Amino acid sequence: MILEDERIDDLQCKGYRLIQKPKGFCFGVDAVLLSDFTRVKRGQRVLDLCTGSGVIPILLAAKTEGSHFTGLELQKDYADMAGRSVQLNKLEDKIRILCGDVKDVGSLFFPDSFSVVTVNPPYMTEHHGLMNLYEPKTIARHEVALNLEDVIAAACHVLPESGSFFMIHKPFRLAEIFKVMKGYRIEPKRMRLVHPYVDKEPTMVMIEGVKGGRERITVEPPLIIYQEPKVYSDEIFRIYGKRT
Repeated sequence: MILEDERIDDLQCKGYRLIQKPKGFCFGVDAVLLSDFTRVKRGQRVLDLCTGSGVIPILLAAKTEGSHFTGLELQKDYADMAGRSVQLNKLEDKIRILCGDVKDVGSLFFPDSFSVVTVNPPYMTEHHGLMNLYEPKTIARHEVALNLEDVIAAACHVLPESGSFFMIHKPFRLAEIFKVMKGYRIEPKRMRLVHPYVDKEPTMVMIEGVKGGRERITVEPPLIIYQEPKVYSDEIFRIYGKRT
């Protein structure tokens, strides 16, 4: 079940646990925030693109009443690890992990087959300090295996009219993000900026889009990570399910 280079982490949510590679790419606060930002209604089917360790499908299975969750991951080792995490939590009836390329979504899934798509994609372009093109961390962080348009095109394919798209990304790419979303008829409807401290500029942005939605966006109050160094804000404690 567990390989020599892996460990089991407690997700502190319904007793669920996650297998991770300490020397590989481990999930961070962005995945937890996205799972909290995402809205899944009873009975909906969810596709998580670039699923990595499978943390987002597992958290959504714990927090929502979705009927089924599919995680798509390009890297075979991570897809296998995510699948073993699903087995570890006995969630095989609710979560499926598939090894495949986001760019092949058109041949992997029927159109209109998911009500909700989530993604925590690579944030950086090829111009942002690439080191080794074949390192798992590089593939997870940089657009070497896919780009922003690939992700949004895949979401457009699997979503029906009025289907929901949820993504976390970097604020400096907001203009590009909105342009590409609108090009694929996914209208930005809700946005929330994430700041490390109340007086610092945002480092992340969470976006909800609706396929075929009308033009109107709600900008939610900012989410502040720390109230002081090494001390999370009350909202972050709530999201993690811990007491202050």
